[in-house]
Amino acid sequence: MKLRFEGNMESFEQGIRELAHEIPFECAADDGICVQVEASPGDELEVGRKGDHAYIRYGKKHQFFRALGLLVQRGHEGDFELKETQRFDNVGPMFDLSRNGVLTVDSFQLLLRKMALMGMNTVMLYMEDTYELEGEPYFGYMRGRYSQEELRAIDDYADLFGIEAFPSIQTLAHLEEFLKWEAAKEYKDTKGALLANDERVMAFIERMIEASSAPFRSRKMHIGMDEAEEVGRGKYLDKNGYTGRFELMVNHLDKVLEIVRKKGLTPMMWSDMFLKLASTSSDNEHFSHDTKIPEEMASRIPKDVEMVYWDYAHIGEEHYEQLIANHRPLGTKLAFAGGVWVFNTFGVNYGLSLLATDDALKVCKREGIRDVYATMWGDDGMESNPYIALLGLQFYAEHAYTDAEVDKEWLKERVQFCTGIPYDAYMLMKDLDETPGSEPDNRKQSNPSKFLLYQDVLLGLFDKQIEGLPMNDHYAALEQAITAQRNEQAALDYMFDVPEKLAHVLKLKSEIGIELKQAYDARDLETMRHIAVHKLPEIASAVKQLRASHRTQWLRMFKPFGWEVIDIRYGGVVHRLESASDRILDLVEGRIAQIEELEQERLVFSSRNHLNHQGIGWSSYYLRMASPNVFFHVMNPF
Repeated sequence: MKLRFEGNMESFEQGIRELAHEIPFECAADDGICVQVEASPGDELEVGRKGDHAYIRYGKKHQFFRALGLLVQRGHEGDFELKETQRFDNVGPMFDLSRNGVLTVDSFQLLLRKMALMGMNTVMLYMEDTYELEGEPYFGYMRGRYSQEELRAIDDYADLFGIEAFPSIQTLAHLEEFLKWEAAKEYKDTKGALLANDERVMAFIERMIEASSAPFRSRKMHIGMDEAEEVGRGKYLDKNGYTGRFELMVNHLDKVLEIVRKKGLTPMMWSDMFLKLASTSSDNEHFSHDTKIPEEMASRIPKDVEMVYWDYAHIGEEHYEQLIANHRPLGTKLAFAGGVWVFNTFGVNYGLSLLATDDALKVCKREGIRDVYATMWGDDGMESNPYIALLGLQFYAEHAYTDAEVDKEWLKERVQFCTGIPYDAYMLMKDLDETPGSEPDNRKQSNPSKFLLYQDVLLGLFDKQIEGLPMNDHYAALEQAITAQRNEQAALDYMFDVPEKLAHVLKLKSEIGIELKQAYDARDLETMRHIAVHKLPEIASAVKQLRASHRTQWLRMFKPFGWEVIDIRYGGVVHRLESASDRILDLVEGRIAQIEELEQERLVFSSRNHLNHQGIGWSSYYLRMASPNVFFHVMNPF
């Protein structure tokens, strides 16, 4: 499709050239469809074609690029007219750049192009220690930290499309990866929290705020402060005695906000700690429906900080209505952060993500929440990636431009056009974890794609969790389904290499521990020999192929730092398979009388299992999947 633009196009020209590599159109000087481009007031965009003439009317810069995509998507079919109103002031992702997967600048720019076509207008960069901080060489050391130049390049590129990029940092807790260094000991309260009410710490925070905000045009800054339960319970307690966490947090927040205001920044923070501290539930759960913010608490909380209510896993509109109501007494502007579930998995839990997002965003529209973000956390090492989560981002975008339900067929058209990958291919990613035994839509967040890969075949920690379930058959069918959806002509097709090869591994490995234990208990030495000589080496070979594909994918998306963690995990799987073969052959060939690991009774890993309709299990940490024994021991975690 050839397009000839008329109007004031200076601010759009470079963005148009960048998107010409993503969707099928080219700019023409003299021929093609004449597109009249006009600015219009408000949050509306209009786009249409009639014969050899077309028009784009936009309220904000980013809306032009969504409209351009819509013109190319619909215009090749003939005449059409479309009018949309943006229902959120800000909509976009939060990329987790702190759990090993630090996107390269090129990868970030590719994602920004996809976001532009979707019509998103903001992106949050979650950086705990992955940015340069002058005078602190251990801050982000060997962690893939961004230079100031790299952050400016990301910001410049986002600005081409009218996308506002801004930093999300931590100014209280979640700083384990910096505070582990000896050089950081003067800043440390506990293993992850800063020492509150300390002048050196406040000077350090001021440098953090300056360094993380300087490369960006935006004056927004997310100052974090979530999940800070441990604050005041380490060195602070030894030095000052007990102080209530609310008092500590509010005093610390006041000091951080003094810095933020001085630098002309507009702050936001996670809201969970205030709801936890106000909760009367036994576990101080911030999702409790009964939480009431007392007046004495509300009066102490500054009103010029936007509270970000995060909630990733609840289904039901009434839940979000109640939690938003719980926040209202805080008296601050409220934003919402949902999730596209790439957390602790190789895939995406689209069943839960899309249902929870749908309920949450419908309520946000009714309740007047104007800023919404889609988080993509990389917990425990980032085995997954934001690319296979693009369907989730598309869903957020389409919600932002409709007042009603998102039409499923329209969503399918849009994600195919914007990303080049069909809806059905994305949805296969949920089946890495949505297996036999899981609850509908994997609502209990089982993650067998990870624990069945990493669990040890001799120890069988998760074998009881899947006993009696046809897991091998499930993954065999999934491998075939992914292969059938592959399209080598699609630019992003490579992101299915890892899921495809993982499904191949799991069709071989999922039930092998159960088979081995049964053979051992029956003293079926011939079956055990076959497992040792044929099956375990076949699995090890498949794991090596998976590792090679994952390595290629990682280095295409992320900086190399952090890959060593995944590499070590794959190495552990392979070597433990080899050890299992050796142990089995030692028994079969009479060198030992028993295999002590196989003498042990298999117990359920947790109360979350298919026997009580809690899915087939969840584990948050590789080290607990691989072994019940000690990986490391810290005598003094503070």
